[in-house]
Amino acid sequence: MKKVVVLLVCAVVLLVGYVVLYKSGIESIFGANKAYEQGEAFYNNKEYDKVAELFKKACNGGEVHACYSLGVMYEKGNGVEKDLGKAVELFKKACDGGEVRGCYNLGIMYDNGNGVEKDLGKAVELYKKACDGGEMFGCGTLGAMYANGNGVEKNEQKAVQLYKKVCDGGNMFGCYNLGVMYTKGNGVEKDFSKAVELFKKACDGGEMLGCTILGIMYADGSGVEKDFSKAAELYKKACDGGEMRGCTNLGSMYANGNGVEKDFSKAAELLKKACDGGEMLGCRGLDIIYRLMAK
Repeated sequence: MKKVVVLLVCAVVLLVGYVVLYKSGIESIFGANKAYEQGEAFYNNKEYDKVAELFKKACNGGEVHACYSLGVMYEKGNGVEKDLGKAVELFKKACDGGEVRGCYNLGIMYDNGNGVEKDLGKAVELYKKACDGGEMFGCGTLGAMYANGNGVEKNEQKAVQLYKKVCDGGNMFGCYNLGVMYTKGNGVEKDFSKAVELFKKACDGGEMLGCTILGIMYADGSGVEKDFSKAAELYKKACDGGEMRGCTNLGSMYANGNGVEKDFSKAAELLKKACDGGEMLGCRGLDIIYRLMAK
């Protein structure tokens, strides 16, 4: 009887211990999630000084999204001292935990040699892991690696497949890149009409570079009927959206009176905007316009 009592006591102790551990684990998980949510709210308000400790607590508690976000903070030096090595460590922890954005960012670190020794093969491996997990930026960057033969054997057909996956997944830069492949006939048969369709999709989806290139297609009459007015309209959309080549091209339209009424002052305004935005062709065009206006 005494032996039975002892066994029952041991069983009760084990059960209580299990309950305590289980409760502790649950509280840890919920605590990590709560810390992450609080940190996200502060991060979105750019109150970085309040974020780092919350993300650290969440990351240590198993919230891999927090590990990724904290890695971004260390990468950029937001709210913490910039530390690329620490960023690499956190991106790896996030990636190993199934946060594919961590895999993608870690791939970038290996791609550029930031915080780690440059390793294009490792970058490709990480981009693939991110892509397989549904991270479209990973697929797009992997496509570029195949298109250029960086870290892998050059394979333009594979690049096209990846760009199509990205485009179909709603990432408009994938549509733009796929359009470029069709204009050059890289990995696919050259098809300007198909390129126009893809650049239009990219432009309509907010990828301003797609608007600029579509404008060029209309200005040249490639894959569409030549239409300077349509080209000017697209360049304006691109320029208003911050794509400086669009500003340069629209400035040139005003300088030459193509699709718009000739207006050197407007041309100068647009070319200056492009130049100030780092577009060197805009700077050159601006110099020419100033010379013409001085005559």
